[in-house]
Amino acid sequence: MPKYMVIMRSTDETLAAFENADFAEIMDQMGRYNDQLIKAGVLVAAEGLDNEPGVVVDHSSQPPVVTDGPYGETKELFAGFWILNVASQEEAVEWARRAPLTGPGSKAEIRRVASIDEFPQDNEWIQKERAWREANGQL
Repeated sequence: MPKYMVIMRSTDETLAAFENADFAEIMDQMGRYNDQLIKAGVLVAAEGLDNEPGVVVDHSSQPPVVTDGPYGETKELFAGFWILNVASQEEAVEWARRAPLTGPGSKAEIRRVASIDEFPQDNEWIQKERAWREANGQL
């Protein structure tokens, strides 16, 4: 079954609205949503991302250059993500529509996650990764 990443995206306007929100209520909404994902058997992983700026490792030159940004064309913050094991992009979209993301600029981006099965299985690194995933119960 394909996997999709649902990325929580927000803007400065979203974050400003979040500062005045009831954090306990937000946690309650997220908890109920995650519980629905768990009960439906589609949740693989979910994590929030810190609001603090990260860094970019630019591989345009060697050795790669690490900078504080820029973060691409967008001014949006990637605030967290879910990995869902669902049958189609449409199902991932349906789950994203139910996510308790509210406020101006709040968005969910959906990207399909490539499976290890899509890579050449005779590659030694793929074989090592497969063995690691099997040992860790991920396959």
